[in-house]
Amino acid sequence: MEITNAEDQELRLKNKIEVFFKRSMKTKKNQGFCITRDIMAVMMDKWSLLIVYNLGYFKILRFNELKTNIRGISSRMLSVTLKKLEQHEVLKRRVYAEVPPRVEYELTEFGAELAERTVDLNEWFLDKFEA
Repeated sequence: MEITNAEDQELRLKNKIEVFFKRSMKTKKNQGFCITRDIMAVMMDKWSLLIVYNLGYFKILRFNELKTNIRGISSRMLSVTLKKLEQHEVLKRRVYAEVPPRVEYELTEFGAELAERTVDLNEWFLDKFEA
């Protein structure tokens, strides 16, 4: 009995998912799949990708620069999202001892790699759904 291309793709996907789940259960700190779920939940909300892409493009931005670049985001939502991204080590916050205080945001190494990979994913979406 010969395996069709569709069956082969289905089998490869099934194997890939199985390997992923087995690997995710062995992650450090015994966090398992939840670490992946948590990062994806943070990155896929309404504002996080826009913040990450802005920092990926401009490297370092201050709060008001981010707010200006991201139309429609409130100060409160920007603040909440920045804190969430900082907690997940996607970006780092640098505070300078000045009056008034100056705060800058920049991607961590992990955040930069995450930005690059999400851009690739978004490019794939555009390729699939662009008419």
